[in-house]
Amino acid sequence: MEQLFFGDLAPWFTVPALVGSGFFFIRTLLMFVTGAEMDLHVDDGASFDLDHGDAEGSFKVLSLQAISAFMMGFGWGGLGAYRGTGLSAIISVPIGFAFGVGMMWILAKLLGWIMRMQTTGNINISSALLREGTVYAQIPAGGKGVVKVVIDDHLRYYNAVSDGGPIETNTKVHVTEINQDDNTVIVSAVKGIEA
Repeated sequence: MEQLFFGDLAPWFTVPALVGSGFFFIRTLLMFVTGAEMDLHVDDGASFDLDHGDAEGSFKVLSLQAISAFMMGFGWGGLGAYRGTGLSAIISVPIGFAFGVGMMWILAKLLGWIMRMQTTGNINISSALLREGTVYAQIPAGGKGVVKVVIDDHLRYYNAVSDGGPIETNTKVHVTEINQDDNTVIVSAVKGIEA
């Protein structure tokens, strides 16, 4: 067994395989137990998203998780090529490298999929557009008030301005525009309806 993993040039594959696997599994276990995201990134501009389609991509090419995945793939893939098929070390290195890159890619896809499954509970203010709500705090002419709007079964309160004159409390309103600059909604009164 010792000869299999540490004989000849095998340690060049075995050591990265064991270090990468050990760190990867310990960190993954800690992440599941604590629920904490503990990535350390190289912050000198070399860190970038591997999957540009994932807006929340927490997986970075130079994160410790990515490096451990690469080492694990390189080590086990290279060792398998070197010992399992009897290929030379010179041929086993590019095979190990390909396995390492493949492990990084698979991990990036899995973490991206997991991140897309998470929700923050925050609802973007643009979701209020064209919805009806009720004035919670009177909207004076030229001033701000507060409206409440139900979005996806959640009651949300937004600062609001009127697109016309003042609007009294408990009046039904229709959200006509969103002002992203100051996170307010522009509303118009629904004629003849009061909550």
